[in-house]
Amino acid sequence: MPLTREQREEFLAGTHPACLAVDARDGRGPLNVPIWYAYRPGGGPFTAVTASDSRKARLLAAAGRATLLVQRVEPTFRYVSAEGPVRLRTASAEDIAAVVGRYLAPDVVATYTDNALRRSGPEGVALVELLPEHWLSADIGASPTHPPS
Repeated sequence: MPLTREQREEFLAGTHPACLAVDARDGRGPLNVPIWYAYRPGGGPFTAVTASDSRKARLLAAAGRATLLVQRVEPTFRYVSAEGPVRLRTASAEDIAAVVGRYLAPDVVATYTDNALRRSGPEGVALVELLPEHWLSADIGASPTHPPS
């Protein structure tokens, strides 16, 4: 059963695994990799960070579009998929902390952020912004013992 907009926004506010898929444009299937994300309810862009010189960043820049899949893998099973254009820019320490702070304990966010900036080299860290244009979502695990929430 598809999620309502309110259910989708509530779900995306949680901390869930996500996968980012982008056309590889090299005769192979799309690059599909796990990623941490941040999202502001109300239709703002998804944000994520990656090394600016990574294959992922190069493919995103070339394709200009991507799909992000966020999922919950315990009952009730849910997913939200968003597809749309992407922009890349150099990430600030605040950008990095906003994404990783959703996944890491507060006392390690600054250390992680500093390490990411130090390891990134001259290219820096890229902030990926995906503006959702097309949505798919479902609660596929509803049952009498696990009603939809």
